[in-house]
Amino acid sequence: MPDPVEPARTGVELPRESAAFLIRATGLYVEFPPVRALDNVAFELASGEIHALMGENGAGKSTLLKVLSGMLVPRSGVVEVQGRAAVFRSLRDANAAGVSTVFQEIDLIPTMSVAENVCLGREPGSRVPWLVSTRRSRERAEAALARVGLVIDTSRALGEYPIAAQQLIAIARALDVRAHTLILDEPTSSLDRGEVARLFGILKHLRSTGVSVVFVTHFLDQVYELADRITVLRNGRLVGTWATNACPKDQLVSAMTGRHIGFGSVQERPASAGDQQGSTLCVDGIARSRVLRPVSFAVRSGEAFGLAGLLGSGRSELLHLLFGSDLGDAGSVSLNGKRIPRGSIRESIRAGMALVPEDRKHQGLVLELSARENIILALQAARGPLRPIARREQCRIADHYIRTLGIKVPDRETPVAELSGGNQQKVLLARWLCLCPKVLLLDEPTRGVDVGARAQIEALIASLCAQGTAIVLVSSELDEIVRACSSALVMRDRAAVGMLTGENLQESSILQTIASAGGEAQ
Repeated sequence: MPDPVEPARTGVELPRESAAFLIRATGLYVEFPPVRALDNVAFELASGEIHALMGENGAGKSTLLKVLSGMLVPRSGVVEVQGRAAVFRSLRDANAAGVSTVFQEIDLIPTMSVAENVCLGREPGSRVPWLVSTRRSRERAEAALARVGLVIDTSRALGEYPIAAQQLIAIARALDVRAHTLILDEPTSSLDRGEVARLFGILKHLRSTGVSVVFVTHFLDQVYELADRITVLRNGRLVGTWATNACPKDQLVSAMTGRHIGFGSVQERPASAGDQQGSTLCVDGIARSRVLRPVSFAVRSGEAFGLAGLLGSGRSELLHLLFGSDLGDAGSVSLNGKRIPRGSIRESIRAGMALVPEDRKHQGLVLELSARENIILALQAARGPLRPIARREQCRIADHYIRTLGIKVPDRETPVAELSGGNQQKVLLARWLCLCPKVLLLDEPTRGVDVGARAQIEALIASLCAQGTAIVLVSSELDEIVRACSSALVMRDRAAVGMLTGENLQESSILQTIASAGGEAQ
């Protein structure tokens, strides 16, 4: 494998004629002063392949996707589609050339029907001028959905279907323009394992029909399961392109980060709960009708406690009940022996509890505010409006956490909307670390972040535990639960179905507990 510092080498031999590729981009240059988002980047997509685009947050992946999808015109460089130069100035231009994109945030309209969403912007007309044919819209939507193996009522509102179905509907809409190239940005970030397996089956079928796929993900195992080739970007430059079977995982991580990160060795296995002193968080029968059946557990000071289960098992709902952002109708939560009133975020914060929610953009960050303003937000709220934090102190606090957490930001006054997902997550973590919480609730803290940021966040969890902070961790990545936690409560169908501790906490035992729960949690 080439030295990852040298950006322009290629690790697999390919035909050099332009016609051999559906898409060939060369010399792409995009700048958002003072940042060079793309610096002389090249990318080649062969016909009928699934191509993974990898890199840390801020590597330039999103910028490259925007160029290929028509959302951004590069300052210089050439994009060829099927051997012909193309200039995409809009999504419509790219669609017309056969390139269609499905973004991580599903950009469909939940109140409109499935058929209306599939045909949106290209509605079939009826015999009456200016009217849309409902019948033809449904027929067209059903044909598009058939390509992704989805049979549903297309007259129902999109929002009535689960996220997994909405993801497939978005892909069906993308294919409705007779696309030969499908660009997928983090398509599995909100899917459970079964849904991921179904999506991969569909993508493999599309590949067999000649459709090419550009696939962006932070899940390395998914890359090795699905992709034919891998292209890595780092700091806006091309590191290289390799056949997947010629690029071992450790070398891929080195190419992405420029350093070696060992898998499974981010931190030592935490001590079990029995080895810790001082019970911090006690949860006794907390529940909410039709949302969560009664749950009880305790977390000691310095312990990382996991909540494991499939999507929809009630993990996130439990965290919101603990924090008071959702009102339970039974049970109690106590910190250091002091009971916290149900449904009171203010009292939870005063008691020393903090929540980093799963949806950082809508439930956590204020995207229009700067990194500094987002970091000091909770601390200022805790002090109240009559005790404002001096600007100099705000800057000192922000600079400390930017430096400590390695937040990549041009300066502290940059709006967080302009930061990559991993750096947004670190800003949100910094906000709550300012309060020195006794209990930190983390809901999918590494979702949508690159492998380097993931390792940093896991190391931060270990460091906080060493300092005595109690951690409650929700993660869909079972290996993350096993690495980071000493105990885990396994959940299924909005109920607790088992507790695993110490050496019994393994991926296989979590899956076995979920599977064997059977009809216990209905």
